[in-house]
Amino acid sequence: MKIGEFLTLEVFHTETNSVQKYRCKIIDMNKENLYIDYPVNMKTKRTTIFQVGTKLDAEFFGNNQSVYRFKTVIKERRRGKIPTLALEIPDEEKIERIQRRQYVRVDTAIDIAIHSEENKFTPFTTVSVDLSGGGLSIVVPRGVQLAENTKIRLYLVLPMQSGDYQYLHIAGEVVRIIESKNAATTASIKLLSLSKLEQQGIIRYCFEKQREARQKELH
Repeated sequence: MKIGEFLTLEVFHTETNSVQKYRCKIIDMNKENLYIDYPVNMKTKRTTIFQVGTKLDAEFFGNNQSVYRFKTVIKERRRGKIPTLALEIPDEEKIERIQRRQYVRVDTAIDIAIHSEENKFTPFTTVSVDLSGGGLSIVVPRGVQLAENTKIRLYLVLPMQSGDYQYLHIAGEVVRIIESKNAATTASIKLLSLSKLEQQGIIRYCFEKQREARQKELH
C-alpha cells in the first residue's frame, strides 16, 4: 500500500442487514495508520463519514497483481486541508492474498461483439463462457469461421455490483478452437495490451462473481 492508492471498503450495516461498498484514497500513512479521504458509497456516489470504532474490511491491488484483503477499524478523524479518517494497519500476517490475476477464471455469460483486426470475417455478437484477467472463452456461432492465431478486437460491458458498467474495447488473439459434437464450438482468446485500469476492472468483476457464487453455495 502506498499514498495515492485506492482502497475498496466493505461495511456491514445492521439496520439494513446488508454490506455496503465504498471507495477511498490513501492520503497519508505511517507505521500504524492509513489516512484516507472520506469514503464514497459505490452505489449512491455519496460521501460517507463513519464513526470512530467502525469495523470494516479493506481491499487493495498489490504490485504482484494480486488482490489483498484485511480487517481494520476507524481509529480517529483528522482535520486538515483534506479531512481524513485513520484506519488501523494490521500486522502483515493478517493481510490475506485473495487471488492471483493470472489464475482467476470464472464462468460467466457476457454479451460480446467480435471484430477482425484484418477484416478476415464479418463482425458478430456472441456470449462468453468464462473470463479471467488474461483471457476468456466464447461461443462460436454457427456459420462463423474463426481460425486460430487470428487477431481480433472485443467489445464488452461488465456489469459491476456497484451498479456501474465497465466498457472495454480490447485487442485479442484466438489461441484455440474447441469443437464438440454435443455442445457448441468455443474459442479460447488471449487478451492483449490490457491497460492496468482495464485489467483491474476485469479482475474486480471476476472477484465479485466468485464471491457471488460462494454466497449462493452457503444458501
